[in-house]
Amino acid sequence: MTATRPESVRAWLLDLQQRITQAISQADGTPFLSDAWQKGAGESLQGDGVTMILEDGPVFERAGCGFSHVRGPQLPPSATQHRPELAGAPFEAMGVSLVFHPRNPYVPTVHMNVRMLSAAQPGQAPVCWFGGGMDLTPYYGFEEDAIHFHRSCQQALAPFGADKYPRFKTWCDEYFYLKHRDEQRGVGGIFFDDFSELGPERSLVMMQAVGDAFTGAYLPIVQRRRDMPYGAREREFQTYRRGRYVEFNLVWDRGTHFGLQSGGRTESILLSMPPLVSWAYQRRPEPGSAEEALTSRFLVRREWV
Repeated sequence: MTATRPESVRAWLLDLQQRITQAISQADGTPFLSDAWQKGAGESLQGDGVTMILEDGPVFERAGCGFSHVRGPQLPPSATQHRPELAGAPFEAMGVSLVFHPRNPYVPTVHMNVRMLSAAQPGQAPVCWFGGGMDLTPYYGFEEDAIHFHRSCQQALAPFGADKYPRFKTWCDEYFYLKHRDEQRGVGGIFFDDFSELGPERSLVMMQAVGDAFTGAYLPIVQRRRDMPYGAREREFQTYRRGRYVEFNLVWDRGTHFGLQSGGRTESILLSMPPLVSWAYQRRPEPGSAEEALTSRFLVRREWV
């Protein structure tokens, strides 16, 4: 049995979900709700998954971590824009995706995703490829946090070639970008998609290294910032900046589009949405403020390591 057999990848992804949610639950002191779901006969998409959600905790206002494993009769457009030869092919997709929204505005929101897709035209051998990454979205910027997060990403990718972190860091900057705002979503991290250049076995190992690196990249930042005092000003700014997160996920994110276009489970697809969010018309931060520094120093493309 090869490591890329679906049952092997599925087992690893479920274990990753458990390891991450256990670490977050321990940090918050609140258990996750586990919601198993299944899509069956008569639906365009078949498969199952487990949505794990923590809400209204002392550290995390909303933390969602979902596993899904689905099969469909044809790849949706969001998955074939770089592989036109597979347009309309039956497919299988599985992955773990998470977004954690902290309560304290000084703790950044984080996203991580790892996934495998496979597809084959009739009479042809299946083709599999991988995607994933992680990125950090602070509301108040701290250089040591951004450096730690990027260094963790760099170390996770180092065994797979010195080119991987710079490539995937640039890819992340380009992907998590709000074109309609001309603004980065956060301080970035790494992102890769449609990846198979190391061969199926080694590409899978690289994806697993990214997933395994997540808690070490994020939890030390949580511990540093979770008890910092804040007031109404910081809280209001946090909900305002969360609006950018919502805009990106609904307008630009390929993963959200893939799930909705393929007939996925809406509640699980939208677990990334923050619990409280606000918008304001043409808001401008006060010059010299910490809020202004977020835009001028952190929401820009720069080298962190």
